[in-house]
Amino acid sequence: MDIPPIPLGTWPTPLEPALRLAVALGLDELWIKRDDLTGLGGGGNKVRKLQYSCAQAVRAGATTLVTTGAPQSNHARLTAAAAARLGLRCTLVLRGDPPAEPRGNLILDDLAGATVVWAGDAPLDEVAAAQDGYLIPFGGTSAFAARGYVDCARELLTQLPELDTVVVALGSGGTMAGLVAHLGPERVYGVDTGALPDPRGTVAALLAEMGRPVDPAVLRIDGSQVGAGYATLTDPVRAALALAARTEGLFLDPTYTGRAFAGLCANPPAGRVVFLHTGGLPGLFGHPEI
Repeated sequence: MDIPPIPLGTWPTPLEPALRLAVALGLDELWIKRDDLTGLGGGGNKVRKLQYSCAQAVRAGATTLVTTGAPQSNHARLTAAAAARLGLRCTLVLRGDPPAEPRGNLILDDLAGATVVWAGDAPLDEVAAAQDGYLIPFGGTSAFAARGYVDCARELLTQLPELDTVVVALGSGGTMAGLVAHLGPERVYGVDTGALPDPRGTVAALLAEMGRPVDPAVLRIDGSQVGAGYATLTDPVRAALALAARTEGLFLDPTYTGRAFAGLCANPPAGRVVFLHTGGLPGLFGHPEI
């Protein structure tokens, strides 16, 4: 599919050394790839994917973007921001019922002018299909949108040619798939966040559709940080949030980057390690229990 991405972010994102964190974890080298600093709408990894998804939408003549997510969805917030940048309307179909008081990403969704449809207990896909507009899939993930993380992998190899392992949160699967497509499965370590029933199968299917098939068994996926489920906060994640903040002034979120960093803490790899900071700071303010 020969559709060039629409520029929405600021590239390349920085790659920063994390010396104090490396010492705390006993790592040879630790670097932070700052995809929380992608520019649009508070930043985050979804901007790279949206550059491709929005290009498809505009090519199709869309006037409204529709997508789905949890109440604190970073993807929903950034879809709303991308729609605003492109002069499009946006409808967000969110799981559950409206909270008594909006927090975190919900405040930013409203500021960006998005219409929020609460799905209650109904399947998100069914509610989204009933809306009028161009549907962007859950997490912004498709084989085409995953090209955004092929772009990121190329950036990384320019910034740190001899990297050994990239540690990344595995949510809807597109970020990990894009990295694996360019770096190979041996250099990408995905920490499952509990967003998918079959994360290994999903990443493998995306890679196959991208023309980069791999044996699902060789994908490096850590399932130890899911805990009681996607929306829960575990003690290892709470400890990881505090460690990152108190050694490097690095703020992570409890659902994605916090889980990924907890996985890194529990199983630190050897060599030159890159932690991919995929953003999510607004979501932190949607979890007062922290």
